[in-house]
Amino acid sequence: MRNITGFLAGLIFGIGLIISGMANPAKVLNFLDILGPWDPSLAFVMGGASITAFIGYRLVWSREAPLLEAKFDMPENNAIDAPLITGSILFGAGWGLGGFCPGPAWTSLAIGSPGILVFLPLMLVGIVLGTAAKSHSLFQLKGV
Repeated sequence: MRNITGFLAGLIFGIGLIISGMANPAKVLNFLDILGPWDPSLAFVMGGASITAFIGYRLVWSREAPLLEAKFDMPENNAIDAPLITGSILFGAGWGLGGFCPGPAWTSLAIGSPGILVFLPLMLVGIVLGTAAKSHSLFQLKGV
């Protein structure tokens, strides 16, 4: 049941990315380019997502447990540390340069966006290299 609900949630998310234009790298780059041909329409997408998340979290946290699990599975680490900041910078730089982030990148594969056949394999290489670097002792940071 968990796999089915996960699939349905991912499907709804992917459809939402396509409808909102987040799977179109040109639209994303035009939103990020405030000094050029700025397209403010994605601000409405983010606003709608923020409102939905705000209401959704209030409904979820009012429950004793999630619908399909015995308890909530929450991360224990809430530190703002070097790996988090580094990852955030790399994520933002990749999104700003390529116009894709991981969710829309997979969605764009289905709709055949130009450039996705370059971006997606390189994103996967970056994930593998990042995982290898994190597990290598030379890259271990205190407290990570």
